[in-house]
Amino acid sequence: MATRLVIATKNAGKVAELRELLGALGFDALSLRDLEDAPEIVEDADSFSGNALKKALAVAAAYGCAALADDSGLEVDALGGAPGVLSARYGGEGRSDADRNALLLEALRDVPAAARAARFRCALAFVEPGAEARTFEGVFPGRIAFAPSGRHGFGYDPIFVPDGYRVSLAEIPPDEKRRVSHRAQALAAFARWVESR
Repeated sequence: MATRLVIATKNAGKVAELRELLGALGFDALSLRDLEDAPEIVEDADSFSGNALKKALAVAAAYGCAALADDSGLEVDALGGAPGVLSARYGGEGRSDADRNALLLEALRDVPAAARAARFRCALAFVEPGAEARTFEGVFPGRIAFAPSGRHGFGYDPIFVPDGYRVSLAEIPPDEKRRVSHRAQALAAFARWVESR
C-alpha cells in the first residue's frame, strides 16, 4: 500500500515534476491544491533548506502524514547570489515570471557573457510524523542569457542556459529537464535515501 505524502506546494509545475517520481517510490502524492485548509506558511528563512523545512514541518503537522517540500531559486554571481531565496518575489510581490526575467536581465545589462555565471539551487525537505526531518540538495550550474527564449518550463527557465547546453532551460524538452535539473538532482538524492531504508 502506498504511503500518503503531501507535496507542500500549489505550484503546478513543481507538482508535475515531483508526482511521477514519488509514485515510483511508493508514495500516494497529493499537493496543497488537492486539499482544503492548507496552512499559510511565510517563507522567511535565510536559506532554501530552511524554507523547505519550515513548509514540510507545517504541512506534516496540519495533515498528520508525510510531507515533502521544496524551495528553490536562482543565484547569479554578478548580483552577489541574488535573487536567491527571494527568487519567487524578486522585484516585489505580484510580478509575473516575465516581469522578473526582464528585471533580472536589466540588472545584468552591462555584464559580459563571461561574467554571467549562475546556478539553480533546490533544497527538498522530507518530514514524517515521529521521525527525524531530512533535507536533500541539488545544484544546476549555468549562465544567464541576454534574452529569454523557449516555451517550456516556468520561472527563470527562459533566461537560464545550463552548462553543456547552447539553449535555455525553457527550450529543453520537459522530460529531459526532469532528468538533469536541480530539482532532479535533489529528488535523486531523496530517492536513494528512500530506497536505502
